[in-house]
Amino acid sequence: MSTPSPSPSPPSASLSASLWRRALAEFTGTGLLVAVVVGSGIMAARLSPRDTGLELLENAVATAAGLAVIILMFGPVSGAHLNPVVSLADWALGRRTRSGLAARDLAAYLPAQVAGGIGGAVLANLMFALPAVTASAKDRSAGHLWLGEVVATAGLVLLIFALARSGRARLAPAAVGAWIGAAYWATSSTSFANPAVTIARAFSNTFAGIAPASVPGFIIAQAAGAVIGGGLVLLLYPATGSRAGPGPAARGAAAGRGGYAHDHLDGSRAPAAAGTDHRPPPAAG
Repeated sequence: MSTPSPSPSPPSASLSASLWRRALAEFTGTGLLVAVVVGSGIMAARLSPRDTGLELLENAVATAAGLAVIILMFGPVSGAHLNPVVSLADWALGRRTRSGLAARDLAAYLPAQVAGGIGGAVLANLMFALPAVTASAKDRSAGHLWLGEVVATAGLVLLIFALARSGRARLAPAAVGAWIGAAYWATSSTSFANPAVTIARAFSNTFAGIAPASVPGFIIAQAAGAVIGGGLVLLLYPATGSRAGPGPAARGAAAGRGGYAHDHLDGSRAPAAAGTDHRPPPAAG
């Protein structure tokens, strides 16, 4: 008697596994990003006490380099959004053509990014022998700081989707890292440009921290910046029928692969990470 061959897993099971993998990549990537931001801030304060300029330089260089590397690591899996405003922009800009991040994926990405960011702050605190959680006392509530966040976030969203829609997504890791590194110095807020990272930094009373009471103002400013950046994308890079979405190196590497950034381990193909053949590169901040 022949043994019946096992039935193939239903498509929904494969899709669910893929989403779990992407959510895990967003969780881990955002966690590592926050660990780099907070950890390098702690180290800078210890190595260069009372020299704020040098501390900021050390923190900015580590963050820019770390961000580029993290995008390379997780871009092929999830697009390395690492940032709620990037995921929301991808979803919003792709709704009309159904080329952006699906609502189901968005619902998985956002909590994964926030939870991962908080985990990264806790990890950084523990690595430097600090209490796991310490509410930051660094007040950052002021109009000029909010304006800085609007500029930093608008520039980030414009950069990511401009690269995606102009076929240059392969430059995303270096370009996004460069923008965040430059905006550390060019904006009064030192360029948080990321709601998940902003929330997470409230859990560390260190150089890179932000007081919990200052978080809402920063997030509102980041949302405004994302709307402005998205509007500029639509005006400067109108859709031409191809896809546009975020996702870093993978996105760029996917340029020669029919708009797909990678193949999932389960054999299914994943659209280039930010939303389309023009999908935006990654976006963390």
